[in-house]
Amino acid sequence: MGSQANSCITFKGNARQAMEFYREVFGGDLEVGTVADFGAPDSADGDKVMHARLDTAAGYTLMAWDFPDDWPGNDVAVFLGGDDDELRDYFEKLSVGGTVTLPLAQQVWGDEAGSLVDRFGISWMFNITNQQH
Repeated sequence: MGSQANSCITFKGNARQAMEFYREVFGGDLEVGTVADFGAPDSADGDKVMHARLDTAAGYTLMAWDFPDDWPGNDVAVFLGGDDDELRDYFEKLSVGGTVTLPLAQQVWGDEAGSLVDRFGISWMFNITNQQH
């Protein structure tokens, strides 16, 4: 598989509505998972989008989520995902002088994931696919 970079747009509670609108605009297949879907059903933010992905017929991939009010980054995050071991190295290098907002670790969906804001204020999200699932 290798890896790829996608933009991930952040929203303040209306990611689902925005992504449904983008699906109307671009067509394609939309996946939406909430905080509750990803293992925190009792969270006060359980209905917020933790991960949304729209794959369009034109080959675009749009990703989105609802970010916490205290999120230190901006409105767009660069998403790096795949099964490359290099992704861990990229995470470490990008975090130097920045702020790790989610340490790179195995998540409830089985993959390793983490996020950071680099020293320039750019948000980065990582998902390293677990080869066993």
